Amino acid sequence: METENTEPTVELTDESGELAIKELAKEYLSKGAWQTLMFLYQEKDKEGNFGDPKVSIRRYQKVAGVLKQRSKFNVSSKAQAEQIINILKKWYEL
Repeated sequence: METENTEPTVELTDESGELAIKELAKEYLSKGAWQTLMFLYQEKDKEGNFGDPKVSIRRYQKVAGVLKQRSKFNVSSKAQAEQIINILKKWYEL
């Protein structure tokens, strides 16, 4: 898990240096002292294959010029993403 960095990422390598989590895209939802980012990523399974894309929304606080992760929410499936989209559309009358 990425906790401190000037440029946040969800990419992660394992003990052997192999990519275990691959970042596919990143969007800033808000910037400033508190930043909110949304990541699209894939995790490697036990067979070494990258699985279906997932989404993570993370909040970072800038402390002494360094971004520290403070919270996160992972959208773990396409079905969950569709539920979230439908609820947001209903609530905001989109």
